Amino acid sequence: MASQTRPRALERIFSLDDFQRQARRRLPRAVYEYVAGGTEDTHTLRENRAVFEEHLLVTRVMRDVSRRSVATNLFGEQWSAPFGICPMGLSALAAYRGDVALARAAQAFHIPMIVSGTSTIRMEDVYAANPDAWFQAYLPGDIERTMPLVERVKAAGYRTLVLTFDTFIGASRENQVRAGFTTPLRPSLSLAWDGLSHPGWLAKVFLRTLLRTGMPHFENSFATRGAPIISATAIRDHAPKDHMDWERFSLIRESWRGKLIVKGLLHPEDCRIARDRGADGIIVSNHGGRQLDGSPSSVRMLPAVIAALESSGPRIPVMVDGGFRRGTDVIKALALGADFVFVGRPFNFANVVAGEAGVLHAAKLLRDEVFRALGMVGYNAIAELAHARDDGVLLAAGPAVRRL
Repeated sequence: MASQTRPRALERIFSLDDFQRQARRRLPRAVYEYVAGGTEDTHTLRENRAVFEEHLLVTRVMRDVSRRSVATNLFGEQWSAPFGICPMGLSALAAYRGDVALARAAQAFHIPMIVSGTSTIRMEDVYAANPDAWFQAYLPGDIERTMPLVERVKAAGYRTLVLTFDTFIGASRENQVRAGFTTPLRPSLSLAWDGLSHPGWLAKVFLRTLLRTGMPHFENSFATRGAPIISATAIRDHAPKDHMDWERFSLIRESWRGKLIVKGLLHPEDCRIARDRGADGIIVSNHGGRQLDGSPSSVRMLPAVIAALESSGPRIPVMVDGGFRRGTDVIKALALGADFVFVGRPFNFANVVAGEAGVLHAAKLLRDEVFRALGMVGYNAIAELAHARDDGVLLAAGPAVRRL
């Protein structure tokens, strides 16, 4: 986007973290905490960032990197960068029709975007904005609603289905509740004041939504429209989910003929099982530190996951999310063996700051950082990063290194 047409809000945005600082001022505390927060004591939220400090990149010189490109092949598609946009629930509460803005920006930048199953925008509307988008589903607990949901995703036109498997037992939401955010959303004086004290968000997001489309509903949890977000029935699924096992996945695999990806895996054996039961790819993820507090970073688990897959059968694409904020973070994950990276909260905050233009700016910032770092470590192509450890480019920051 040309600098002369860039929104003024982006003039002082130089990194992904800058978006979060601006978004925090613009959003009501309840909405901000929903987007930014983690569970319980937020150990895993902090672990997702801390792990990147434990791996260092050693520059290589005099290696002619003038031909470098960060274009990346995934599932036969050449994307413009080695990263995409994570599924993020209730994005339209943070930015007006947030899912559509994310989808349009992803299509314009040519990176994959995953539509959330807890979006308040119909999956069909997001697909109309970006026919290359993927759809992420939280499986209903009862089988009677599972297959109709899959059929709806098919009918909408999606070719890639992402099943999230780390939410079958609900996480603690105490930090969100302290901030005033609950599901269902319960009107209160403090919540009203939270909105009134952020008039920009109140007018441009909440009231604009009410006037144009009415009270937001959970649109994509089932084959039919869900309840309004303020309804007592506005939970993803009344039926328990803790009984589900891999047979549910196999049932969907038999029906779904497109690409099928499993998200929310950390244990190497679960990744192997997913592949052996027909997954086309996996996303190693701890749900952005929003589920089990105290679980390891997905980046920390990458070497074990890849070793388990390579030692037991064919290699499928291994993607990863959680805590990515810099191009060097992306390079480190790819050098550890990941095929692709997904980024969540920063794109949501960019959407808050400047809508589609903000998301495009965030993608450009991150791509530029990846491009720069790729040259500094001495490679011309993303695929070459598989040799980074053998070339002495990637170091684990042990005690001796930390003392330097």
